[in-house]
Amino acid sequence: MEPIDIVGKTKEDASLPKATMTKIIKEMLPPDVRVARDTQDLLIECCVEFINLISSESNEVCGREDRRTIAPEHVLKALEVLGFGEYIEEVYAAYEQHKLETMDTVRGVKCTNGAEMTEEEALAEQQRMFAEARARMNGGVAVGGVVAKQPEVGVEVEVEVEPNLEAADS
Repeated sequence: MEPIDIVGKTKEDASLPKATMTKIIKEMLPPDVRVARDTQDLLIECCVEFINLISSESNEVCGREDRRTIAPEHVLKALEVLGFGEYIEEVYAAYEQHKLETMDTVRGVKCTNGAEMTEEEALAEQQRMFAEARARMNGGVAVGGVVAKQPEVGVEVEVEVEPNLEAADS
């Protein structure tokens, strides 16, 4: 039976991508140095344990501040508490770099700076959307770039409506 940690997952569930970790290990060593597979596995296990240790202490720091979400400041404080103070400056620099690299991310979608759409296409799309919005505000309905007038008040229109089964269940 596998040993189970605090959150009920086995040790196998908490791991790091082996290929990525192997690549990092090889990049950190001189080209003429080889690392045995067992040694790579041991290094990966050490990394997982280190992450668990920092995460656990960060959670405790967070809890002492009556917070429910671990913030970067909690991780930095955890490093200090655990005796890894000499890494705080480098970790903070990496965090700042990460913030800069993800600054152009909007709701999880990277901005492509027009790589998918030229400026002219974007302007045309914007104008089309403005026209549709104007048409809706002026009593028309824009569908697929075509503006159709809404029926006048008092005019009967036959509309087929499907029943909403979700509303009936609740």
